Amino acid sequence: MTATRNYLALDLGAESGRAILGRFDGERLAISELHRFPNGPVRLNDGLHWDVLRLWQEIKYGLALAGRGTEGGGHGPLDSVGLDAWGVDFALLDRRGSLVANPFHYRDGRTDGMLDVAFGRVPRVQIFEQTGIQFMQINTLFQLLSMVVNDSPALQIAATFLTMPDLFNYWLTGRAVCEFSNTTTTQCYDPRRRTWATSLLAALDIPRHIFGEIVPPGALLGPLAPAVAGELGASGLQVVAPACHDTGSAVAAVPARGEDFAWISSGTWSVMGTLSPEPVIDDRSLLYNFTNEGAAGGAFRFSKNIIGLWLVQECRRTWAGQGEELSYAALTEMAARAPAFRSVIDPDAGDFLKPGDMPSRIQAFCRRTGQPVPEDKGAIVRCALEGLALKYRWVLERMEEITGRRFSVLHIVGGGTQNRLLSQFAADATGQPVVTGPIEATATGNILLQALALGHLGSLDEVRAVVRNSFEVETFEPGNRAGWDEAYERLQGLS
Repeated sequence: MTATRNYLALDLGAESGRAILGRFDGERLAISELHRFPNGPVRLNDGLHWDVLRLWQEIKYGLALAGRGTEGGGHGPLDSVGLDAWGVDFALLDRRGSLVANPFHYRDGRTDGMLDVAFGRVPRVQIFEQTGIQFMQINTLFQLLSMVVNDSPALQIAATFLTMPDLFNYWLTGRAVCEFSNTTTTQCYDPRRRTWATSLLAALDIPRHIFGEIVPPGALLGPLAPAVAGELGASGLQVVAPACHDTGSAVAAVPARGEDFAWISSGTWSVMGTLSPEPVIDDRSLLYNFTNEGAAGGAFRFSKNIIGLWLVQECRRTWAGQGEELSYAALTEMAARAPAFRSVIDPDAGDFLKPGDMPSRIQAFCRRTGQPVPEDKGAIVRCALEGLALKYRWVLERMEEITGRRFSVLHIVGGGTQNRLLSQFAADATGQPVVTGPIEATATGNILLQALALGHLGSLDEVRAVVRNSFEVETFEPGNRAGWDEAYERLQGLS
């Protein structure tokens, strides 16, 4: 009988973080949440930041809880721990390995106007040719450029660049390396040469010496650093770099068979794409602003970032600030009762990127584009969810056009699958069957990639088979499609 293996996933998202235990008996994976903690931006006088020291404390607390379970007989000893987080943001270390400054949040305004500055130095087409990455002002490249333009002292004394999960892995192990899947999100990486885009960095006056070793998904980073192991009583625990970009781990947990599927990792962001053995860098992927980010096994996620459930999250936060606490379930029920297709928004319009009064922004967008203004909460949330589903259709059609492939099913994984109304909207808008689950796709992929790295699984196909064996999925067939085609035309008319 195969011994049960135990792994810990540390999954840091833009809204919350979790420590999740995975128990694998050789055929099925069972997961349980040990610790959940909030995450979000902190505004200081110089801008919007992440509170990385508090996150570090939460990470250690999650590790300590997992260790107590071992001591108390709740589960056997941990085989390994793996950490994933969001992309584009980063930390800088000085020559002694100390944090130079608190990392900025990608929604900070310091990148306003930086795309135009970059294109004034290097043409847009050349940047895409060297990086294959979707142009978004939040990208690492433009964050670094803003530091160059503003003569940042932090950049001047920096010796080492680390993306967010790499920072925490450094504090866990003492190894300062950059993992492939998150490295590719920076727009500082050349996916064809499979190394840093040094000529682009030089052209933008971004110091190249700060960019170090890149390791593949599944790399064994080594045991916990002695100080951390001593503090937590966890000596010898191995740290694995799974796909350290959260979407990279989530895509590894898509329970698909074959290759003719598209996927959405749904949460604060909706990332929609397909897998490709090599980056897809051509005129059409540039025209439609697609991206090529790293995946487990060295493949690429040919995909597009869509603003996602951020719209609803910010609406809920705004209404809570006005004294009305509403659950996501309640808001979705209100949306289901609201009239369909009264107004159409493009979720990726610049109006919706930054934190703020999202209900007013949605209303202002509708007013500016000559549409009826949604007045109540249900109408506003429905407008947001319909806009997301319509954008899924647009991205799916462009993806099929660029790749020449037809996708027979759309898999949606992640926390956004709990919004069943959006899943049905996605099926209705695209005309494709939608399969949802698992909810905890990122943690599941993180855990199973640890198992793969340690030799407890033999291939990514086996990883997907374990997901199918372990978690229930739900299928949404296209239903009443009346109105979706006309609404889709309106969406395309907004650009």
